[in-house]
Amino acid sequence: MARGHAVALIAAFILAGSALEASAGTAPVTLRIVFPEGFSARQMADRVSEVRKIAIRKRHVTPRLTGVAYKAATARALAPREFRPYLKRRSIEGFLFPSLYEFTKATRAVELVERQIAVFEEQWLGIDLSRARARGRNPYDVLIIASMIERETVVPSERRLVSAVIYNRLERNMTLGIDATLRYGLGIPGTRPLTRAQLRSNTPYNTRRFKGLPPTPIGNPGVPSMRAAARPAPRNYLYYLRRPNTVRHFFTASEEEFCRKAREWGYTETC
Repeated sequence: MARGHAVALIAAFILAGSALEASAGTAPVTLRIVFPEGFSARQMADRVSEVRKIAIRKRHVTPRLTGVAYKAATARALAPREFRPYLKRRSIEGFLFPSLYEFTKATRAVELVERQIAVFEEQWLGIDLSRARARGRNPYDVLIIASMIERETVVPSERRLVSAVIYNRLERNMTLGIDATLRYGLGIPGTRPLTRAQLRSNTPYNTRRFKGLPPTPIGNPGVPSMRAAARPAPRNYLYYLRRPNTVRHFFTASEEEFCRKAREWGYTETC
């Protein structure tokens, strides 16, 4: 199966240009931070640090919000009540909804984290879980699958196809073989190749070695990936492979065809 793609993400710090800021010297400066879809809690903490530095350097404002405080706030935060019965370990990963958020110099990290969780809960209300439940999946399973879809796809039309592969492999008791989960578990970015030793790692996020879903989401997905995870395409696909020099994938239900393509395209360690 193809390795997870690192989506090209640009650090964003957007300044609000309101009339209040221009006219009133005592009015609080409104700042904005963007968390892209698929970012992990670790990446979000790094983004907070980046934005804070820009605020200090370009606006001469020192926000109370820091990356360290954000990381601490996520460590203390609780998952929404609906999901708690399904958690295998305490984790807020997956519930920090990726979007644009405004804040001021006085905003605390815990306030931003609470806002992200609240937005997640609002968005989650629109996810129809009926098909996922019919296939034996609980809400947390769907969120974990959504996080993998977010990391594995760039082309929107492929989201439900990747979802189908994940469901089909789970139902056949096959390993998922999604390297994005291993990268998350070991903290290895997509820009670095995985070594053979890492591929044999005992982390529970190694879906090449261990069957079933990883213990937590591997990032914070957006609504399109959540919907795809709740409603996989009606396909019998079991494998997918990135086509050379493109972000698109080849899908198949045949292991023989998958391995033939892997050899043809130079993925020598895949089969």
